[in-house]
Amino acid sequence: MNKHYQYDVLVIGSGAAGLTLALSLAKHARVAVLSKNAINQGSTWYAQGGIAAVLDDQDSIDAHVADTLIAGAGLCHEDAVRFTVEHSKAAIQWLIDQGVNFTKETANGDYHLTKEGGHSHRRIIHSADATGQAVHSTLIEQVQKQQNIDIFENHVAINLISQADADSRKLRCSGAYVLDNNNDAIHVFQAKVVVLATGGASKVYLYSSNPDSASGDGIAMAWRAGCRVANMEFNQFHPTCLFHPRAKNFLITEALRGEGAYLRLPSGERFMPRFDEREELAPRDIVARAIDHEIKRLGCDFVYLDISHKSPEFIAEHFPTVKARCLEFGIDITKEPIPVVPAAHYTCGGVVVDKNGQTDLQHLYAIGETSFTGLHGANRMASNSLLECIVYAQSAAQHILAKLDKINPPDRSPHWDASRVRDSDEDVVISHNWDELRRFMWDYVGIVRTHKRLERATHRIKLLQKEIAEYYSNYNISSDLIELRNLATVAELIIRSAHERKESRGLHFSLDHPEKSPIARDTILVPTNFAGQDVIVSKDS
Repeated sequence: MNKHYQYDVLVIGSGAAGLTLALSLAKHARVAVLSKNAINQGSTWYAQGGIAAVLDDQDSIDAHVADTLIAGAGLCHEDAVRFTVEHSKAAIQWLIDQGVNFTKETANGDYHLTKEGGHSHRRIIHSADATGQAVHSTLIEQVQKQQNIDIFENHVAINLISQADADSRKLRCSGAYVLDNNNDAIHVFQAKVVVLATGGASKVYLYSSNPDSASGDGIAMAWRAGCRVANMEFNQFHPTCLFHPRAKNFLITEALRGEGAYLRLPSGERFMPRFDEREELAPRDIVARAIDHEIKRLGCDFVYLDISHKSPEFIAEHFPTVKARCLEFGIDITKEPIPVVPAAHYTCGGVVVDKNGQTDLQHLYAIGETSFTGLHGANRMASNSLLECIVYAQSAAQHILAKLDKINPPDRSPHWDASRVRDSDEDVVISHNWDELRRFMWDYVGIVRTHKRLERATHRIKLLQKEIAEYYSNYNISSDLIELRNLATVAELIIRSAHERKESRGLHFSLDHPEKSPIARDTILVPTNFAGQDVIVSKDS
């Protein structure tokens, strides 16, 4: 049965960003949290490395800011970087107060800090090699204690609802249509404020370190609702994902390289010293391109990551998750190297927001990987992402609370109209298009790009979108169809953004334009129904 829900705040997404925001609002507002699958699924749970923060007396805010600006290849917004880093220590303390069990030094009981690519200091606080799970499980536990927070698992947002706002000359976001996979019903969730915390879009690529849920839902929904998106061409490929036919998307944390692991060719030769003076600790874009270059040069399927020169005790203490997972596939990392390959890992672009997480559409916020804050520039520095989730979730929560009482409840929206669609007997179309989309994005819009490859991708995406739109119009909604539609939208945005960037910078490398432009500009796409423009509103509309 289709239902109508009304809340103060609707949070779409249940990772670190969404749950942090919900907890920050819980004492003052009724909050609904939509989880696409079980609440412990999603990218946060699988994050291994840690969270970057200035916690050591030898480190400084200026150093962390400088490292981030360098990694971002000239496109970071310095005000966003400084805002994030200045709040890093408080963010970590908040997580500790929630009960996150970060790893401590055995000698003195201080928190153990590791070092990752692009960082000039040890500043990565972590919980062994399963930081995401430690953070996510703690936040879930805290959320489940809150009477003011309702969690809806297996609920997939389809479209945002916008309506005229009689108090202004702009449209407002008032909720979302949501598929309840528990009973195949489509509900209306409405709220004074809607927050997108749906993560990134790495599943647009054939090989990804992300779970299947990373299908760009929030970015696609916001774009359809009239919000600008920026820098979608900057897709970070994590250099080291486990290469094994039965390992679907297991990431080998960068902390291995931070603790001295070497990248080797099949011959055993190290190759990173030939590409960058920082060797294995160069930023991710450089390491990923180096691996991609060697794989294509040699015609091999993978390279090796080797930490076997460290003691078995050290490996077991610092990397128990990686050790156990690799053993499942017959790889003993204390004795042999790990076969690795780059895989799509993080979406550096997203929905344009300000420092409070506000989008172009009134009462719609975006936080975490869904958003474009300006923090990451052309390449996200390792372990800045979970930090961004916490800092911007708390900033958005403060902004929401300051104005929530002044926002009128939205007008009641009609139920989802499914009167002109029918059940499909051709779901093979969805699986085929899903596979084709991810394959041509990997081949044509991957780590290295050319004008010809992008032209081919443009042609393919137009044909696919036409097929998907026809299918969407005629058949009942399913999770697979929602994700496919969103992935196609995000793929188009990535391709368009890559076409517009006539240079090589950070994560965008073009063989046709190998040099970096002297002028650094964001790629900002504006939808035809741009929500930032005034609309004519009357009391009767």
